[in-house]
Amino acid sequence: MRIIDQISKHDLKELIGKCWMTHDGMWFAHTLFDQGIESANRINKAAIRALAPLEIKRFKKALNITDDQLQSFSTFKDFFQNVADLLIPDFMNVEISFSEPNVMEWRFNERGCFAYNGIKMLNVADEYECGVLYRIKCWLDVLGLEYEMEPDVELCIMKQAGECAGKFHLI
Repeated sequence: MRIIDQISKHDLKELIGKCWMTHDGMWFAHTLFDQGIESANRINKAAIRALAPLEIKRFKKALNITDDQLQSFSTFKDFFQNVADLLIPDFMNVEISFSEPNVMEWRFNERGCFAYNGIKMLNVADEYECGVLYRIKCWLDVLGLEYEMEPDVELCIMKQAGECAGKFHLI
C-alpha cells in the first residue's frame, strides 16, 4: 500500500509543512551566509510579496470564493480559517482567533514562534525582519483589505518582548 493511502490528513499536513519550512529556512540561512542579513531579509520579503498573489489566487480557486465575497469580514474569517487549516501545521506553534468583529488575533504559544526558534540558531534574531507576519500582511494587501496591525511588526519581537502576539484590525 502507498503512503498517501495510509497517512492521515493531519500527518500529511505536518510532513508537507515541515518540508516546506525546512526548505524556507535553508534558503534563508544560505542567503544569510552568502550575502548577509540585509540581503536575506530583503530577498525573503521580495519572495513573499511575489508569492502572495499566486497563493491568494490558488486559495480562492480551491475554496470557490470570488473577490466580491471577500469584502465582508465573516467571509474573510471563513476564508482565512480554511487557509489556516490547510497551511498551518501544529509545529508552527501559532493560534489564530477572531474574538471580536473585524479583528484577527495571533499568538505564538509557549514553544514560541517556529521562525524565531530557527533564526536564533543563526544568531540574527536582533536583525531578522519577520517573514511570518509579513506574509499575512501581503495576503491582506492582495485581497485589497485595509487593516491596522497592533503591534506593527517589522523586526522579530520575540527576543525583545518574550512573546509574539497581536491583532490585525480590518477597517
